[in-house]
Amino acid sequence: MAKTPAWQRKEGQDPKGGLNAKGRAAYNRETGGNLKAPQPEGGSRRDSFCARMKGMKAKLTSKATANDPDSRINKSLRAWKC
Repeated sequence: MAKTPAWQRKEGQDPKGGLNAKGRAAYNRETGGNLKAPQPEGGSRRDSFCARMKGMKAKLTSKATANDPDSRINKSLRAWKC
């Protein structure tokens, strides 16, 4: 039985939120995508990411998830300094 890709398992996820290098590489291989490392220091990618993720947090998460500091979405927003 084949294992799931690293980006779907804990070993491909950054404990601080988002994917680590191994997870990004696995995702890019599997889907043909081009995920890049976070850009927390600023720039257009950061601005775009923050705008998208804040909208997702507001519309697509439950109240419990939105208020949980350990949820994946909140960890990602912190990692990107949104």
